[in-house]
Amino acid sequence: MTVALPRSTFAMPAIWRRHLIALALVAVVILLLFRRDLDDLLTIWWTSTTYSHCLFIAPVVAWLVWARRAELAQLQPQSWWPGLALVGAGGFGWLLGEAAGVAFARQFGLVMMLQGAVITILGPHVARGLAFPLAYAFFMVPFGESLEPPLQAVTVAMVMPLLHLVGVPAEVDGVLIHAGRYYFEVAEACSGSKFVLSMLAYGVLVANVCFRSWTRRALFMVVALVVPILANGVRAFGTIYAADLTSLEAATGFDHIVYGWVFFGLVMLAVMAAGWRWFDRAPDDPAFDPSTLTPPRRHRLALAPAALLVLATAAIAPSWSGAIAGRAQPLPPRLSLPQVPGWTRAPVSTRAPWEPHYPTADHRLFGRYVDRQGNAVDLAVAVFAEQHEGKEIVSYGTGVLREGDRWIRVADLAPIDGGSAMRMTAPGPVERVVATWYRVGGIVTNQPITVKLATLKARLIGGEPAAVALHLSAETRPGRDPAVAVASFRAALGPIDQATARILR
Repeated sequence: MTVALPRSTFAMPAIWRRHLIALALVAVVILLLFRRDLDDLLTIWWTSTTYSHCLFIAPVVAWLVWARRAELAQLQPQSWWPGLALVGAGGFGWLLGEAAGVAFARQFGLVMMLQGAVITILGPHVARGLAFPLAYAFFMVPFGESLEPPLQAVTVAMVMPLLHLVGVPAEVDGVLIHAGRYYFEVAEACSGSKFVLSMLAYGVLVANVCFRSWTRRALFMVVALVVPILANGVRAFGTIYAADLTSLEAATGFDHIVYGWVFFGLVMLAVMAAGWRWFDRAPDDPAFDPSTLTPPRRHRLALAPAALLVLATAAIAPSWSGAIAGRAQPLPPRLSLPQVPGWTRAPVSTRAPWEPHYPTADHRLFGRYVDRQGNAVDLAVAVFAEQHEGKEIVSYGTGVLREGDRWIRVADLAPIDGGSAMRMTAPGPVERVVATWYRVGGIVTNQPITVKLATLKARLIGGEPAAVALHLSAETRPGRDPAVAVASFRAALGPIDQATARILR
């Protein structure tokens, strides 16, 4: 006798189907409205080794939502208009990023608008059930560039005593290590930032899925962040030590293969093994208790108006940006470097040529000055009539050093008369000191964050749209301090705001 058993199926209630279709349509329209930022995100995920882990965040979010399907089926979606506040906050964040030229703010704002759409269309009770997947979506936004300098310093601090311990003679100069026969640069790519950021995203996921205790979650996150930092220092030491024992080519080639494909996986396994015995959440435990989540009784809204209001709110930011964009300061067709008392123009250096990188500037000026004592200082000026996406005075790969430059930063120096100072070197070896000032919106500063804020103010509420970058640089020569030469020229040049104003005339 054969008994036919019914197949288990998951039938989606009609109300869920309507709300999910509305949410999908709204999300598609928002992504089309901000497709430039979506394209930027996809490009970064695909081309940047630091943020390649972001490619996996969207599938992980989808899996987290799917794992909650049984609990979500016990809830009834209900549109809720206060969710528009998050859509508006995301739009405002996008507008600030657009005005200041900060891609992170625009991308962060885009994710917030999508989260606000979920809350508005599905309701706060459903959003509470989806709290972790919604929050985890923030890992789709590339962040963490500011971690690179401190992680470089930590890596150098770990490598030096280990080299001395195994008897390799080594000296450090900023981020440059002279060990044995070779020089090594602890560059941004060697800082371990991509390792730390990947482990941060992975650790947060494991902490939520495998632990219930917040204490255990916190301890696991500490381990997940500390172990890769220590491991990166050991990896850097191993590369240098292997180069001393064999050759630079053999050591670095092996390092790239092992670090890219094996090392990260081994550290992940080690972290998981360390936390395995402390896991206190079973794989089939429910993600949340649906009985504690009830639909909103106030501020409810019909589905169609909710979807339209989400789109209208999201559209405010690009509409405002389009209305204020395009302001540019009139500039003369030709600009000239200023006359500086006590200094005369001279041919530029052929021994250690250098020029800052501003490919989108409206005007670029460069010249060398010498005084009676034989000090030589290079003056570089970049002028922007206005700033917008792709044409920014402060952005990745522009300024003192370009991407893949022959010059590399050795160390930051004390400010020179209000200008940020850097010591850098190039093959030869040759060294330079470079001091930097910016004038944006009538404000003189040496801080990129202040540049962004001044640009934001000028583009949102009006002000001087032009921006100027001014760099003073001197080569290191026997018996002459380049920082002293730069400071002397800076004093003769006069106040930066007046000097740049003269250049703009």
